[in-house]
Amino acid sequence: MEKKENSRIDMEEKVVERLKTVYDPEIPVNIYDLGLIYKIDLSDEQELVVDMTLTAPNCPAADFIVEDVRQKLESIEGLKTVTVNLVFEPEWDKDMMSEEAKLELGFL
Repeated sequence: MEKKENSRIDMEEKVVERLKTVYDPEIPVNIYDLGLIYKIDLSDEQELVVDMTLTAPNCPAADFIVEDVRQKLESIEGLKTVTVNLVFEPEWDKDMMSEEAKLELGFL
């Protein structure tokens, strides 16, 4: 059981690592630190479901960002399926950002 748990943690770390390489073209902070990732759910069968949002529902880069997320996650070896859900509840606000993101954007 220990080995299975370790590989799950390793896989979740890889997912977060990849998410941190995705940026909104208008904001110099990755989507993970912006707080745009609401849920990372990895099943025992290595099926990944990610719920994410955007800084604004009418974000002009929405398609680009979601496709970038999907492509980067699908490139992780060992995942069977990747599902990226775009959700708008709860509505995103700047309080969801990491301390680093707030500092980078001048909110601290």
